[in-house]
Amino acid sequence: MSTPITEEASSRFITITENGQPLQLHYNDVGQGEQTVVMLHGSGPGASGWANFYRNVEPLVQAGYRVILLDCPGWSKSDSIVSTGSRSDLNARCLKAVLDGLGITGRVHIIGNSMGAHSTVSFALSNPERIGKLVLMGGGTGGPSQFVPMPTEGIKLIGALYRDPTVENLKRMMSVFVYDSSSLTEELYQQRLANILARRDHLENFVKSLQVFPKQFTDYGHRLSEIQAQTLVIWGRDDRFVPLDVGLRVIWGMPNAEMHIFNQCGHWAQWEHADKFNRMVRDFFSHP
Repeated sequence: MSTPITEEASSRFITITENGQPLQLHYNDVGQGEQTVVMLHGSGPGASGWANFYRNVEPLVQAGYRVILLDCPGWSKSDSIVSTGSRSDLNARCLKAVLDGLGITGRVHIIGNSMGAHSTVSFALSNPERIGKLVLMGGGTGGPSQFVPMPTEGIKLIGALYRDPTVENLKRMMSVFVYDSSSLTEELYQQRLANILARRDHLENFVKSLQVFPKQFTDYGHRLSEIQAQTLVIWGRDDRFVPLDVGLRVIWGMPNAEMHIFNQCGHWAQWEHADKFNRMVRDFFSHP
């Protein structure tokens, strides 16, 4: 009988060095496969690797992959930090340090959602020899939409939630986060709010980071052509956080990228369309 895959059973910590200082990061480690898939979450308050990707872990483990879900610095159980420069680059440095610390020196596949997609691109630009295939959803470059006023509706709601973490502001943000908010339960709201309020230092330091360095997520548009890795770009047609045309810019810039657009889908494709997302990603990883 196989052991159930749970957040608690797969929970791990590792201490790395960032800017000369120790930084403890939390991650989940599941599966024993020879190939490793790393999952990087988005920037919403209360986010974590597990909360972002719990619907996607087991299918990849069953397909024979080792899956690592990293909580970026400033989220979930990882240490808090004030980012005085590009947070995308900070997360990429931390990912490299974690992989080195775990003795994973070969190529890894990376799945990045929103902030995680920005961080994935940064990691790929800095460590081309360490990447296998990439999956980017709702991010990848910090460039503006050509059709939707910036900051977008969703980004404004994230900012409001960071500054005033109430269940009302959480519900306002989540109502535009997904296409069909009726799938979001009161239990999910309360659990997410509890995660947010458990680490007020994360909230305060995120706001401080924006004050120190407003452009936290780098625009890599002019460098996307440097990434030669096969890349699957997945977007929700109805994304109100990072509009669809930003995804078109990503595949326009990356020479070996292809795109899938989900209809009736917001900013959380891997959650809203989990079954099809999982099939697509497994197929993408397993074929040349």
